[in-house]
Amino acid sequence: MPDILGTILWPIRWVIELILVGAHQGLTYLGLDPAGGPAWVLSITVLVLIVRAALIPVFVRQIKSQRKMLEVAPQLKKIQDKYKGKRDQFSREAMSRETMALYSKEGANPLSSCLPLLLQMPIFFGLYTVLNTAAGSQGNDPRAGVGLMNLELSQQFAASEIFGAPLHASFSGVLGGGGPWEVLVLAPIMVVLMTASQFITQLQIVSKNMSPEAKASPMFRQQRILLYILPLVFAVSGVAFPLGVMFYWLVSNAWTMGQQFIVIRNMPTPGSEAALAREARIARRNQRKGISIVEDAPEVVEEQKPTQRVQPVNNKNRNKRKKK
Repeated sequence: MPDILGTILWPIRWVIELILVGAHQGLTYLGLDPAGGPAWVLSITVLVLIVRAALIPVFVRQIKSQRKMLEVAPQLKKIQDKYKGKRDQFSREAMSRETMALYSKEGANPLSSCLPLLLQMPIFFGLYTVLNTAAGSQGNDPRAGVGLMNLELSQQFAASEIFGAPLHASFSGVLGGGGPWEVLVLAPIMVVLMTASQFITQLQIVSKNMSPEAKASPMFRQQRILLYILPLVFAVSGVAFPLGVMFYWLVSNAWTMGQQFIVIRNMPTPGSEAALAREARIARRNQRKGISIVEDAPEVVEEQKPTQRVQPVNNKNRNKRKKK
């Protein structure tokens, strides 16, 4: 790995090792085997939870930007229709300028949907280098980490297994150089789970959380392409990553899938299928509450308004009027 990349990843590796070692020490204190796979797998899970919790503000910003993209979809379609069929250089540049001006004016970012994934890529590569360093500790090249991962912990990390498969092993490495057969079984299963979870997450957005106007825009076609390309990227690249990195990826995908489900259910895009379903749920809930209120409401008896008392006429005044 080039030195410049190692220099960039050094602080990321230091933070990763800090979280892994801290979680590992806590799990060991609770009674787990320090050299066992469950302790290190759960430590990776803690790493996922901390990283994804830290990315929640980014996710909120992503949701807002996606809403902006949906709002500008009709205007974007007008720009596309304006230059439809015009393939000369001047028209393409003009369409690009108008599109970027629209994004800037409305505060939309077409790359917002990829932002959380892009921010996690350094974590993936950082964990990859930590596992590679730990794997070297098993052979004739004992190496510690860059931070709290000392030589003993590095050797324990390298020796840890899940269902008999070492966490530092990869499908391509075992297939090319021989190794535990458990890796050849577990790695494809994890790749399938990673691909399926990524596909379901994108499918939730495309099928339920887009308005009819957005589905008629070019952005919908881009989302449909991502629906099939991203899982394919996971499937192709997954076979080259160690099981520990794949486990991080899988847990992170599960977090994303659950997070998207909650957002789509409770804060759907206006006009989308999810929004209509939410309105129907609210209407049914209000109807049930209304029926309950009518049945349980006490009978209201209308009070009679007091009538004004007629003052009696003085007899003396009455007699005076008669004499006149």
